[in-house]
Amino acid sequence: MSILGNSVVRIEDPRFLTSGGNYAGDLNLPNAAHAVFIRSTAASGPIESIDLDEARQAPGVLAVLGADDLDLAPYSNENSDILRRPTLARDYVNFAGEPVAIVVAETVAQALDAAELAWVDVDARDAVPSIRDALTDTVLVHEALGTNVVDDKRATDLDFSSCDIVIDAEIVNSRMNGAPIEPRVAAASWGDDGRLTCWTSSQGAHPAQTTISKILGLDAEQVHVITSDVGGSFGSKARPGPEECVLGAASKIVGRPVMWTETRTENFLAMGHARSQLNRVRLGGSADGTLTHYQLDITAEAGAYPEASAFLPFFTQIMATGVYAFENAACGWLTVATNTPPVAAFRGAGRPEATSALERAMDLYAVEAGIDPAELRRKNFVAPEAFPYTSPMGQVYDSGEYAAALDAVLENAGYSELRAEQQRRIDEGASTLMGIGIASYVEITAPGAMGSDDEFGSVEVQPDGSIIARTGATPFGQGHETTWAMITADRMGVAVEDVTVLWGDTDQVTSSKITGGSRSVQLAGSAMADASDRLIAASIEQAADLLEAAPADIVFDKTAGAFHVAGTPAKSVGWAALAAAAEHTLIGVSEFSQSGATFPFGSHVAVVDVDTDTGAVTLRRLITTDDAGTLINPLLAEGQVHGGASAGVAQALLEEVTYDEYGNCTSANFADYAIPAATELPSFEVTLTETPTPLNPLGAKGIGEAGSIGSTPAVHNAVLDALRHVGVQHIDMPLTPSKVWSAYANALAASPT
Repeated sequence: MSILGNSVVRIEDPRFLTSGGNYAGDLNLPNAAHAVFIRSTAASGPIESIDLDEARQAPGVLAVLGADDLDLAPYSNENSDILRRPTLARDYVNFAGEPVAIVVAETVAQALDAAELAWVDVDARDAVPSIRDALTDTVLVHEALGTNVVDDKRATDLDFSSCDIVIDAEIVNSRMNGAPIEPRVAAASWGDDGRLTCWTSSQGAHPAQTTISKILGLDAEQVHVITSDVGGSFGSKARPGPEECVLGAASKIVGRPVMWTETRTENFLAMGHARSQLNRVRLGGSADGTLTHYQLDITAEAGAYPEASAFLPFFTQIMATGVYAFENAACGWLTVATNTPPVAAFRGAGRPEATSALERAMDLYAVEAGIDPAELRRKNFVAPEAFPYTSPMGQVYDSGEYAAALDAVLENAGYSELRAEQQRRIDEGASTLMGIGIASYVEITAPGAMGSDDEFGSVEVQPDGSIIARTGATPFGQGHETTWAMITADRMGVAVEDVTVLWGDTDQVTSSKITGGSRSVQLAGSAMADASDRLIAASIEQAADLLEAAPADIVFDKTAGAFHVAGTPAKSVGWAALAAAAEHTLIGVSEFSQSGATFPFGSHVAVVDVDTDTGAVTLRRLITTDDAGTLINPLLAEGQVHGGASAGVAQALLEEVTYDEYGNCTSANFADYAIPAATELPSFEVTLTETPTPLNPLGAKGIGEAGSIGSTPAVHNAVLDALRHVGVQHIDMPLTPSKVWSAYANALAASPT
């Protein structure tokens, strides 16, 4: 009997909860020194001088190094020299917190004290702290460019003149910080063999190897990268940052291992932020709710240097039309530079922005047309028989049951009863209003497989019959060890505890890619299955020799984990016997490649209370129905929905990185930047359905980002739904108490008495 689809408890948790994880920050490298970075306190301006002499004389200091002291390649590979990011700023700084120099000392405290003695003289210029400031081109981030626009792929306007109703709205996705529990941590040490070993808390060992070796001017084989346990990321630590890439050069100079852990304030100042789009949405159709026209015009923020901003608006574009069958659709983008850290990916990476715009527009349309928002959605879904469906944005959706997901979540929520309770409160003049928000979504997962994509996977039999499974996927909270062990154990007929999963070491794993885009189960999981199947097939002949039978007569019984002659299971040989008899180690290596991306979908319902006296919003319930194809482990899948939904709720209600007019970050710690705690979140009501994809042998799609895509517009719509009867049409996220109270009070003041 297969164990797949069962809720096997996470096998990695005992060590996390007892002995602890194996994190880069836990390293006890002999004779290690410690690094601290000197950062610009100005957001923009030429560097007039850098005085490091006093810092170099401070107690315990081994070296203080600026760009002129290190032979480092640029951090980013932009085609334009103007937009290329330096690893350490040399001539000009473009955001407050940009690293200028590194201090290496015996202790962290000594390095911090020495950094205070350094003097970086910047001729501070006017800053461009936001998208709106950038659009005026009054002040330029990169003067030599002549504009703040770094990418222009705007679409031609659709003609909405035939529509009875046209919604035209602006949707703001505020700038967020990924806020990983573990900030960026890294270490570097040179070995006697002349190789550099780097420990990094990022999402792929080989991509980190490529980045570090390029910046240090080394061959990739000279850099050994280890990515062990990662304390949270979901995009924000996808690759090592410029600071991590400097450590190898510093270690070479001081002749000792060098370790670095950023502070939380540094994390807010310099780690890539996320979201940050200012979008115009237009939705048109007939009075009966038939939608015919949709246009999304994206204005995306790049930050000081266009790194991830090159692909984030593209992901928003390709998912712009969501779950609806529009006859006419258009989407394009404009990306602008600002004096802020480069915008990076975070849980959903462009797809939440697409859904937040479309699903907010759907509710605005429903109000204008006098149609229930659930009915409007149901009326315009792509029909099940249309799959595989090519969207107006050119994406081939593999499978979907959109109406079924909506119906399920509405039933689970008790939608009719909620609407009745909402009306009762309005009729009674209650000060605490109730809102119900709906969001239906489809997302692209494994987006690299829009052509084809793969992930390394191999299985190796040990002398005792246990299995080592090697994977290119890097876990940072998803439960990969459990999932890969389940798949391998199921295929090879061994116990889950007999499978050891290895990852994140360029000397142990042949290749790896950045683990992101909800690609892991469908690509790495399928690679585990394929590698197992190939090893079984390759072992038939050896098993036949041991059983003194013809290979054609040999079958593999995965319930017993053994080979036997068809019809005579009493005499068999297992993996330990095969390993003992083999001349070489028994290894199976995957050749699986997925021919296209997959498209999970679902619907979320949020129920909120809005205190009109204070503007406070309480999320009472979040009910979700998410479909990620075949589920390997429903318990882990539900955990991913919980995590993603928490991030999505936080975007709607709490989180926003803010800057003042000078480009100073005014939310650089958890006192000023609100992240959700258990007190802000109810126990989510999660339902998981399964519509398998035909694109991989597991039938699996991605689940890691689903919660963050559906929950944000559901909560946003719920708050506006609570206030719509008094005339409040829209409030930008995050829906803080001050915004909500002001909108409610202004609407009351404007309404006739």
